[in-house]
Amino acid sequence: MKMNSLEEFNSSIPNKATKNIINFTTTEEEKKMTSTATATATTAATSSTLSRYENQKRRDWNTFGQYLRNHRPPLALSRCSGAHVVEFLRYLDQFGKTKVHSEICPYYGHPNPPAPCPCPLRQAWGSLDALIGRLRAAFEENGGKAEDNPFGARAVRLFLRDVRDSQSKARGISYEKKKRKRPPPSNATSS
Repeated sequence: MKMNSLEEFNSSIPNKATKNIINFTTTEEEKKMTSTATATATTAATSSTLSRYENQKRRDWNTFGQYLRNHRPPLALSRCSGAHVVEFLRYLDQFGKTKVHSEICPYYGHPNPPAPCPCPLRQAWGSLDALIGRLRAAFEENGGKAEDNPFGARAVRLFLRDVRDSQSKARGISYEKKKRKRPPPSNATSS
């Protein structure tokens, strides 16, 4: 089944809270994960409002589940690895809105090019990084063990680092870690 846009992909996901649970599992542990997820979704439906983060996390989890179901052959969450997560991130690249210049582009390394160019639109590194953070949390909230979390796999971390580095060079933008503000030194003197 070919999807032409992320909206089409997301529109195929059911909207009712009790149907939002992705049921693509068969083992006892996976059934336990599904029942935990059902309880979580039911609780979420009864609460007055969810935070924007929680809503986005739920949508991302459902989108990833839909991707696994549409995968050929269909893939159970328990068999999902970091390589499958990287494949999912590459799939999402086609829906990106960030211009990433190729090395042969005259605007390579320029943050604000003066004219349009034929370089592809991609998912921004920050968006992918935030997505993985939400999916990592959703996996554990739905009964997954932290040590089995495919979203925290080394392959995913390396992929994100490569995307960050290549986009930093191509777009001329530095992705330096934000430095923490240190508390001012105390003026108390000891005698």
